[in-house]
Amino acid sequence: MINYNALYEKAKEVLYKNWMIKYTAPSKYLYPHQWSWDSGFIAIGYSHYDQEKAQNEIISLFKGQWKNGMLPHIVYHCDFENYFPDPDYWMTHINENAPSIKTSGIIQQPVHATACLYIYKNAKDIKKAKEFLRFIFPKLKSWHEFLYRERNPDNDGLICIVHPWESGTDNIPVWDDIYRRIKVEEEKLPVYKRKDIETVAKEYRPTDKDYDIYIYLIELFKELKYDQKSILEHSPFLVKGPLLNSILAQSNLDLAEIARIIGEDYKIFEEWYELTKNALNEKLLDCDQHIYLYYDLRNKKLINTHVSAGFTPLYAKIPPDEEAKCIFDYMNSGSFCKLGEKCYAVVSFDRKSKDFSPHHYWRGPIWVNMNWLIYKGLKKYDFPEFKEYASYIAKSIIDLISYYGFYEYFGHEGKGYGAKDFSWTASLLIDVLFEEKGLKEP
Repeated sequence: MINYNALYEKAKEVLYKNWMIKYTAPSKYLYPHQWSWDSGFIAIGYSHYDQEKAQNEIISLFKGQWKNGMLPHIVYHCDFENYFPDPDYWMTHINENAPSIKTSGIIQQPVHATACLYIYKNAKDIKKAKEFLRFIFPKLKSWHEFLYRERNPDNDGLICIVHPWESGTDNIPVWDDIYRRIKVEEEKLPVYKRKDIETVAKEYRPTDKDYDIYIYLIELFKELKYDQKSILEHSPFLVKGPLLNSILAQSNLDLAEIARIIGEDYKIFEEWYELTKNALNEKLLDCDQHIYLYYDLRNKKLINTHVSAGFTPLYAKIPPDEEAKCIFDYMNSGSFCKLGEKCYAVVSFDRKSKDFSPHHYWRGPIWVNMNWLIYKGLKKYDFPEFKEYASYIAKSIIDLISYYGFYEYFGHEGKGYGAKDFSWTASLLIDVLFEEKGLKEP
């Protein structure tokens, strides 16, 4: 029998361990800085029991926002020697929009408006929560404006990414064909030393070849002085996908609600939601295979690789009911996790694929954040089987963490891998416990 209150206290301990005075690290030893979408998820967990920390998590992150509205994927509040790329490597000062604080020069998933709405809805001090929303609203608006202005090359509402790290799913099998096409010019690669494999076994991390591509792209962006137009023209990695756009769609709805709460105009955010929703359904949905795919803008074709991100449009209620049922049937199969089977929902990559790797980062394991997104999406539909599957995902999240610990990700058989004491694992567990088990903070 799982003691849910004790598990909740352990989750809070993980977040406390990773608290770095100004922000919460994803993992103190492997990822010591502040990551963008991690902090969004982390703030959601804090919102249930520590309003001030939740607000400060977001405020600290937005101290790294660029003048053009871009929210970088890493904000470096401190200099730590145990992470590469380090603060100085990015050289973001070469762009006039960069802030005084050191940051990376690329983006990550825009989950932040959603996190801010969580903070308001769970707030014990509504007055302070409203003050926080008034403070953060123009920054959130500027962030979304950046995405639709600078990363919307076809003006269709599908935002593109220019680097695998922007996806948050670094070595996902979707990128394999793109990686094969990218010709890394060795003379343009700096001498660098990976720090991640000093903390986590190399076989569970992206390969050295993957890292060469990551660094090669950053060197290109530095050469282009982080000019967004030039990057769109020259980056060999240019992709539109369901994960970022689904998260953005939901964030648009949540930003519209925030605008209503504080008396600001909300219409543009609802318009952006509809624009992105329609584009996802028209351009990324494979109606025959019942999954959303990634689109390679350089090769001008959909990438027919099936990953759990292909189900995340459910999170923003993107697919209409009939198509949602078909998508659900595919997810509820031996490829991902069928109800009644001995499996934890939902693996990150089709288990029937020859390239499925049960322990290798984004190439097969179970990630709590992806399951959380799908769980939230299923609960938005009025079908009993969706509710049943959502409950099973919640049970999987609780069981995995209870039995194996607060790991970065989990093998499909359950064992934890990657960083220990991982913050979004703890934070999203807290949200699930409050929603499913009715926990209440005294």
